[in-house]
Amino acid sequence: MKKILIIAITLGVFTLPSCEKFLEEELVSDVSASSYYVDEAGFEAAVNATYTPLRDYYAREMGATLTVFGTDTYKNGADGSHKGINQYDSRLNAQGEAYFRDFWRSFYAGINQANAVIRRADEIEELTDDLKTLRIAEVRFLRALFYFELVRTYGDIHLTLEETTGVETEATRTPAGEIYSQAIIPDLEFAIANLPATQDDYGRATQPAAKHLLSKVLLTRGYTDDAAAEDFTRAAELAESVINDYDFALLDSFREVFDQSAQMHEEVVWSVQYTQDPLINGPGNNMHLYFLMVYDVQPGMTRDTENGRPWRRFWPTDFLLGLWNKEADVRFDDSFKRVFYANNPATLPEGVNLGDTAIYLPGEEVSQEFRDSKPYMIIAPSDYTEQLFPTLSKFLDPLRPDRQYEAGSRDFMVMRLAETYLLGAEAYFKANNSQRAAELINVVRERAAKEGMEAAMQITAADVDIDFILDERARELVGEMHRFFDLTRTGTLVERVKAHNPQAAPNIQPFHVLRPIPQDQIDRTAGGFGQNEGY
Repeated sequence: MKKILIIAITLGVFTLPSCEKFLEEELVSDVSASSYYVDEAGFEAAVNATYTPLRDYYAREMGATLTVFGTDTYKNGADGSHKGINQYDSRLNAQGEAYFRDFWRSFYAGINQANAVIRRADEIEELTDDLKTLRIAEVRFLRALFYFELVRTYGDIHLTLEETTGVETEATRTPAGEIYSQAIIPDLEFAIANLPATQDDYGRATQPAAKHLLSKVLLTRGYTDDAAAEDFTRAAELAESVINDYDFALLDSFREVFDQSAQMHEEVVWSVQYTQDPLINGPGNNMHLYFLMVYDVQPGMTRDTENGRPWRRFWPTDFLLGLWNKEADVRFDDSFKRVFYANNPATLPEGVNLGDTAIYLPGEEVSQEFRDSKPYMIIAPSDYTEQLFPTLSKFLDPLRPDRQYEAGSRDFMVMRLAETYLLGAEAYFKANNSQRAAELINVVRERAAKEGMEAAMQITAADVDIDFILDERARELVGEMHRFFDLTRTGTLVERVKAHNPQAAPNIQPFHVLRPIPQDQIDRTAGGFGQNEGY
């Protein structure tokens, strides 16, 4: 199966990087919109360009900062310029925080590109009806995703389903409920009706990806005043369909899910692609940078590609690190790197040889006697700082060509089957079917059980509540760009941040469930655009 990677083209009134990976591997650039929509090749390139904003957001610092920071699972580490997003202080504002502006611009550019493809498809005579319908279904899936992420982030926003070809100074804030009913849900229903189960180009939108997304959309809307009576039931049905009606399966082990040498596996519902080819990878997947402690200046250690380049952006909360039953659940050890082996002969401590343990994070307190008995550095929970903490290992990228290289080549799993199970479980719980919710959760937990501990990992319907579901999502999906929206969806952001994130607790307020509208959007809109409460 071929993989699709979007890299570089110029379309309409904005620039979008775009190209294809393992399709033609041809760089297309500096082409006007008027010359694009004249034949099938131009149309296909325009469709591919609609995927581009995904690579601005997923597996990049912008997307990770907006979804990982300021939650119950992660606070800020020592470095980085966006700590206000975690601390909910005066730096979290419409003027000074560039990510709010950049995210808005990127996803609205994607929406406009989708609108252009939909509008202009009928102008290209050589397109077959089947190809036209397929590609429109793809861009409608993407448009739904862009709007969903925007409405979850900002609330009421501007809705347009028409291509913009010039400067527009008028915009209005459409209620979020109307964006769901007029854009997101109809687009996904169309995508489900017209997309295939798989595509030859790995990474294109598919029917099960659209079902997974619509399940999450309806689950999210179900918590709001705009909910339809059947939202939770339909969300559960869609999740069941993804689980049962396609060729997906949970991998045998949790560790395998993040094996970089075998990324196109049967647990991936939909992912964003990256590559080791520097000519078309652009900035690449940067997630390998953000979750790492400063290991490289410790005795016996130096920076290398295997252990990563430690930008120490995200520091796990004590709450997160205590979520797993470490005696029964493999996911703690398989999610965090807690042993570093000596690789620097110049700084070896006495009693440590190359390849021996240089740093050990036991995950629990140890006695002074134990510390004194070991020649290596021990970092227990009481030693954790914004520099020293367990490193999330899911995104490490040892295939980078050198230790300083930033543009990683891992694909980023936007949707994977384990999350589909957990979405279904949450939807069933909200639809008053805790028994089925427990059954779905148990499938995920069974895969996570250590040998002989399967029974200890099983839960019953009586165990299921929103807190358990949120905890289970953290155990399974930590770091995978879900958490902020998990908490805002369930109405638990403020409560959980106050309880578990000491950096954020003093400042977080109820209005922080939404981000500020970018100031330039307000300033450039005739008559103003309106700011979210509290900003």
